Amino acid sequence: MHATLPLLQATDFPQVYRTGLETLQVNLGYKCNLSCLHCHVNAGPTRKEMMDDDTLELVIEMLKTGRISTLDLTGGAPELHERFRDLVVVATDLGIKVIDRCNLTILFEPGQETLAEFLAQHQVEVVASLPCYSLENVDQQRGDGVFDKSVAGLQQLNALGYGKPNSGLNLNLVFNPQGPTLPPEQQGLQADYKRELSKHFDIEFNELFVVTNMPIKRFGSTMISKGTFHGYMELLKDNYLESNLENLMCRSMVSVDWQGYIYDCDFNQQLELTLAAEDRPHLRDLLKKEVEGQQINIADHCFGCTAGQGSSCGGAL
Repeated sequence: MHATLPLLQATDFPQVYRTGLETLQVNLGYKCNLSCLHCHVNAGPTRKEMMDDDTLELVIEMLKTGRISTLDLTGGAPELHERFRDLVVVATDLGIKVIDRCNLTILFEPGQETLAEFLAQHQVEVVASLPCYSLENVDQQRGDGVFDKSVAGLQQLNALGYGKPNSGLNLNLVFNPQGPTLPPEQQGLQADYKRELSKHFDIEFNELFVVTNMPIKRFGSTMISKGTFHGYMELLKDNYLESNLENLMCRSMVSVDWQGYIYDCDFNQQLELTLAAEDRPHLRDLLKKEVEGQQINIADHCFGCTAGQGSSCGGAL
């Protein structure tokens, strides 16, 4: 795999500072039942990295400080961690909002037969990747049969109340472009998704998040191989909007990797860019100090979050 960090480090991206700490985004491990082209984590079925018990207990200790309002669980497939449900229960008992970054097909993996019911019981917000509303495009990006399983997963969640008006069970979908292009306008594409999924599959959901593909890991390496990396970076920079800076997700969150090391965002985590002016800080360090006002560690990939309508884990900015 081609390394992208050397192509990103020399940057003219403006300096950004953290304004507060609201969200703890935790990567429970890189094991996943899928291997998607756009995956910036390079997750897959053969990955072995998973958070150990000692580190998970530090996550719980951090939640108990009262400094965190949202726990954002990601992976890989976070549900494959054997203590995923323990962590959800602790967080919801503390009144913390929990987000599960779900690939939908995980609902049909062995041992996950009661996962959907568990998520509904604890009112976990499901953010589910569905890069298109057509079978051909989804299977091309994520693998044969993924679209049909994704539809079945959405229908299962709908049956439990997810995506239904006034249910309190939020179901949001995520769109990624298939190649080195900017995503289309979020509201217009959301209307298309709602119309097509309702018409053909009787599926409902709350919001669509459009997310720009980051020029790192598997996606970045593929572009280097195809000779499109530099053209994509020019596209991101040409569409930079200063107004997106104030809503960047890194300004109110920290990202924790499977070993407990902390970063400004999930993308920096994958590039191994630790907090600015810090020597590989760990979650145990975060328990002892504040990070408000700190510089965000920036590189050229940050243009991916500020191009056009902007992009974050919550969609357009």
